[in-house]
Amino acid sequence: MKKITVKYVTEKTFNAFENRFDSSARATAKSFADTAEVMALILKEIRAIHEDNKYFRESILTLNTDGSSYDKRISGLDVRIKKSNQKYRSFLYIY
Repeated sequence: MKKITVKYVTEKTFNAFENRFDSSARATAKSFADTAEVMALILKEIRAIHEDNKYFRESILTLNTDGSSYDKRISGLDVRIKKSNQKYRSFLYIY
């Protein structure tokens, strides 16, 4: 008995291929949908982190500005105290 080889795709083989292709296409579409949801969540988290960092930078900036202004005030008070001590010592020296 001779083995018969099929040269053309039969309707049954094509339908099986089409069903597998459709299921693969659905699975691929579902994975893209899942990926889109995950990407949206990641983007939301990145935006929240960016806002937190922005708030932190603004807070640090005001603290740095306040610290430098206090340093200027303290150095101004130091100069005034030194001058008043010199005046006081010269006053005591005179009397």
